[in-house]
Parts: sequence; structure tokens; C-alpha cells
Amino acid sequence: MLGVTGSIAAYKSALLTRLLVKEGADVQVIMTSSAHDFITPLTLATLSKHPALTDFIRNDAGEWNNHVELGLWADLMIIAPASANTLAKMANGQCDNLLLAIYLSAKCPVMIAPAMDLDMYAHPSTKNNLMKIGSYGNILIEAEDGELASGLKGLGRMSEPEHILKEIQGFFLIKKRFKGKKVLINAGPTYEPIDPVRFIGNHSSGKMGYAIAERFAEMGAKVELVSGPTYLDVKSDNIHITRVTSAKEMLKACQKHFKSCDIAVLAAAVADYSPSNFTRHKIKKKTGVLSMELASTPDIAKELGKVKKKNQVLVGFALETENETRNAAKKLKEKNFDLIVLNSLQDKGAGFGHDTNKISIFRKDNKKKYFELKSKKDVANDIINEILEYIG
Repeated sequence: MLGVTGSIAAYKSALLTRLLVKEGADVQVIMTSSAHDFITPLTLATLSKHPALTDFIRNDAGEWNNHVELGLWADLMIIAPASANTLAKMANGQCDNLLLAIYLSAKCPVMIAPAMDLDMYAHPSTKNNLMKIGSYGNILIEAEDGELASGLKGLGRMSEPEHILKEIQGFFLIKKRFKGKKVLINAGPTYEPIDPVRFIGNHSSGKMGYAIAERFAEMGAKVELVSGPTYLDVKSDNIHITRVTSAKEMLKACQKHFKSCDIAVLAAAVADYSPSNFTRHKIKKKTGVLSMELASTPDIAKELGKVKKKNQVLVGFALETENETRNAAKKLKEKNFDLIVLNSLQDKGAGFGHDTNKISIFRKDNKKKYFELKSKKDVANDIINEILEYIG
């Protein structure tokens, strides 16, 4: 699915369409109405061998272009060029044309190739929109440096069609990297009940674990996602979710799937303590101090590390506030991890609730890597690349 928006770079979409068709792709072009000012639907229809669609209503007979079916049809959607206006709408879920309706309905991965003048591309609002779009799991093909339609030179040119084609080829190659592999991931918090309405928990949103699950699924893996309470959901049919609440429930679900998995990534923020006694009725508020006895919850990472086989890869997470490197190294050894991902709450934009994260990865073969602040989608990609490198 090739989306074309109102940008002078729309002329490049003709060459991109031709290159894709030449590679054997079945290409359906979707245009915004403003894209017609830069390239004709007839040109793109002729090159793609399908009518280039713009409107919901197809003809006077009342036939319509079903955005849901079109969103399900594609193996990959790419918007090239993506104008600043379309980026803003995508970032905020606006839906005032066929292209955006298909984007919001698409079950497949989405690539975006921005095109605009350098000042527009560098504007904080555009950067923020690109960050938000990336946090939704979309793949950004960065704009290139060069001469622009304004006569200025700088960053903002849509990536050349040949470069986009390589990205698409790489995407479909990567989709096979984990084909036939089973991956276990846990994500989100656990809630340990105090009484029927209260619990002990933490601020984990589950975004990091879900991003890792989606990326593994994109690369062909069958993913078992064991999720604590979160509002998040997944798009891929390659992901099966088991929803749990407490640490005990999460341990049981992880043990069930760990035996048959090739890789396990333990990204969940499991509560360390649980009330020793659950009160069946709501505890009434009283003046003074309420004391409560707490017991340790099961150590899921340690339990899985005990039974890990030689052919399995176990990846853990460490969220630290002090002595970060030392604590992560200790955890790596004690839990029998192959790799550990360290986040520090001292780093701005990292940790719970954010759409971004900043990590370091330590391996049991003593290799270490440090990464800059990125979207959690990009962080997931970094983590999986490290796993690929580790297993060769």
C-alpha cells in the first residue's frame, strides 16, 4: 500500500511504484486530494496497474472503497512522501481522508518517508509528531540532506526511491530472521491484592515489553506475551497474550511457556512484595497508623534461570536508581541471564510511563553497549539486534 500526500516530492512516488512493481510487488496507490496537485492519478494507476484511490465513494452507484479491507490487504504500508500536515494528523489520530482511514485500520507495519523544507522538518512540533508516530510502532525512513524545492539546502528531502526500496527489501528479509522461533516475553506491572479494591503495584505501563513483542512478531517469531494489568493491546496475529494480575500468576504462565521457548525477555516490573494476608472485605479507614505484613513475591527471573537450557537465551531487565552498573552486573550473574538491559531512573525520559527509553546492555561474555535516548520502538530494535549478535 503506497500512500502519496501533497508534496513536491510526490513525483518520486512514480519511480518508487515502478521499482516496486519491477521487484514483483503488488502495489495499491492511495492519494490525498492535495497530492493530485503534484502528480496525476493516471500516472500512478498506469505504473501500479491498479486505480489510484482518493475518495471513499467510488462512483455514482454508491460503491465505496472499503478502508478496512484495504488496511487488511497489505503486507506493508508506506507513506512516501509524508507531508508535515499528514504527519500531524497521524500523530493525533485524525481521520479526514481515505489514506488516514486506511492507516488507522492497517494491521501491517507502516513505513513513513517525510518530505518538507528544512525549517519545517527541524521544527519542534514536527520532531514531536515523528517521535509520537514512532512510538506507535511505525518505521521512519529519515529525510535526506540535499537541495530542496525552496532553493535551500538541508535536511528535508524525501529519501530517494532506490533507498526506500532497499529499506523495504530489508524489511521483508528481516521478517524471516526469527521464523520458526518461539519467544516468551513478560510485560507490565503486577498487582498484589490487599483487599478487594486495593493493591500493591508500580507505575509500569508495559510499553517496553509490548514494543519488544511487536518487533519479534514482525521478524517472524511466534510470541507468547504474559502481560500484567495494562491498557495496551497488540496488532500482530503472531502474538498470543496471557493476561495475569499477580506475581504468582505471572510465574505460573511464564513457567508454562518457558519450557518450549527459544528466547525469553523478562521486561515485566514484578512487584517485590505482597501482603501476607488478603482481607476479603474492604479495609475501613481509621485514624492512626495501619500496619501490614509483607512477604516476598516469587522471583520469576531466578526460577526461569534455574531451569534454562543451553540452547535458550534469557534476557532480563534492571531498573535502578543508584549503583546502576554494579547492580545490573550482579543481577546478570545471579539470575543466569545471557543479557541484561539496564534503565536508570536518573536519566530523563527513561523508565516507567514514557514513550522513550535510554538503555545499556550488558552480556555475560562481558561485552557492553550504551545507547542514547530513543523511542521504545527503536529501543526494542536495539535489544533484538543485540540478541541476534549474541546468538550469531
